This record gives sequence, C-alpha cells and structure tokens, in this order.
Amino acid sequence: MTTPEIDLNSGTVIPQLGLGVWQATNDETEHAVRFALDDAGYRHIDTAAAYGNEEGVGRGIAASSVPREDIFVTTKLWNSDHGYESALRAFDASLSRLGLDYVDLYLIHWPLQDQETRLRTWDAFEKIAESSRAKAIGVCNYEPHHLQELVDRGGMLPAVDQVELHPHLPQHAIRDFAALHGIAVESWSPLGGTSNAGWGDASKPNTLLDDPVLTRIGEAYGKSPAQVLIRWHLQNGLIVIPKSVHDSRIAQNIEVFDFHLTDGDLADIATLDDGTRVGFHPDEMNMGAPE
Repeated sequence: MTTPEIDLNSGTVIPQLGLGVWQATNDETEHAVRFALDDAGYRHIDTAAAYGNEEGVGRGIAASSVPREDIFVTTKLWNSDHGYESALRAFDASLSRLGLDYVDLYLIHWPLQDQETRLRTWDAFEKIAESSRAKAIGVCNYEPHHLQELVDRGGMLPAVDQVELHPHLPQHAIRDFAALHGIAVESWSPLGGTSNAGWGDASKPNTLLDDPVLTRIGEAYGKSPAQVLIRWHLQNGLIVIPKSVHDSRIAQNIEVFDFHLTDGDLADIATLDDGTRVGFHPDEMNMGAPE
C-alpha cells in the first residue's frame, strides 16, 4: 500500500494521508509515530510547537526503521512567536526539539489579527524556505482574505493552507481560492473533532462519527464512519491528518484505499454541511498574540 501524494507549489510532494498528534503527550507521540511508520505504513507526521510533543515526534522517527528522507514532517509556529526575528528563533527551537536538520513543511498556526505582523512573519518564512531547512512553507486557518494579502504582496505563496474541514464545514470558499492560486488544502479535525464540547466561541460537539448517513455508507463497504470520512477527504483532493494514539485506530485510519465512495455517497455526505465548527473562526482567534 502506497499513500497517494499531492504536488506542492514548492516543487515537493506531500503524502495525502498523515498522522496528527494534537493533544498527545511526548511518550504517547513517540509510540504512535514509531507504530505509524513501522507497522501501519504512514509516511507523513503532523505536529506543532503548541502541541508540546515535537520531542516525541523526533524520538518516534529516530526509533523507526524508516529513513528520514522518506518521512514528511510538518510543524507549526505558535501565535506568541509571530514577527520576523521571533519566528526565526522559534523555527530553530522546533528543529532542535525534533532533532532534525529540516522539516518538510513549516506552517503559521493562526493568522491572528495584526496584518503588519502577519506579513513580517511571512517574510521570516520566506527566509526559512530559502535556507532549505523547510522544504515548503504554508499557513493554517487562513481565510480567503488572509490569502489575498499574500497574493497582493507578491513573492512566495503558501504551499498549503491547513484549516478545520469536515462534512459539517466543507470550506468551499477557501478551497476555491486555494485551487485558483495553486495552494493545497489540508484538513484538521477531519473527523469532526471530539465528542466533547467544541473549543471555539460558537463551536459544537462532534456528531459525525455517530451520523446515520455515514454509518449507513460505511456498512455498505464494511467500513467505519471514520474511514468513510477519511475517504471523503481523499476523494475531494484534500490532505487529511486524523489523530490517534491507539495502534488499532492508527492502523484502521490508513485502511481506506480498498473502497471508493460513489457520486451518490458524496451527494449524501454533502447534505451534512451545516457550517458548524469545532474550533474558533480565524477572524475571532487571537490567543497568545505577541503584545
């Protein structure tokens, strides 16, 4: 089994399915990453400085038998490190915690509410890309108006925009804008988040994993609702990074290449679009912004 890859505007490629490690401890992350790489066949790991587990990712990679050059590693700049010099320092710190010489993708975690600082941060990201210590650079949670800033600025465009995306929130406007400008879209909370209350101001708990439409579709293929959701992302041309620290779930989440959703299935899933979120709207998120 080989995970499909998506060409990025950086000239590199990204495996379309990866392992997310949000809310996992360093020890949980080390085990999950090693298992994912050695036993389940993953080649893409997504972390962030804010997750507090970059060390675990690095240890898991080191403990695996997979060569570094065959693994796509993403990490992210946290909000408090926006700005030119602070972003450069934060990137160095992330590399140190990971124990790596380079990452494959470095992302701005949130756009925050200060345009001047956003653009200075992107200046730092361009410098990082020019150093080849990040093979590609990108953003998270950028709305079309944030992306338009970078288009208008000139210079490098993000290779990826990682956003909350699932059938409740399919993000058509972002996907359309990104496609127009050659930016790949990656989905966080691709399974709709957890069953607990959402963490944004207007967010709601996840109901997708118990949704009767997804359950019915899954039963037709002998698949779980989670596997149907992952397949939905893949067939929509999205990069998808479901999170788990459980061996059985990690293995199950990549067992999605032996079935195909029909046009009818996709039409049924499209009826689940109700605009509900797990997290904050990016235009309302300013947590941890530099003073």
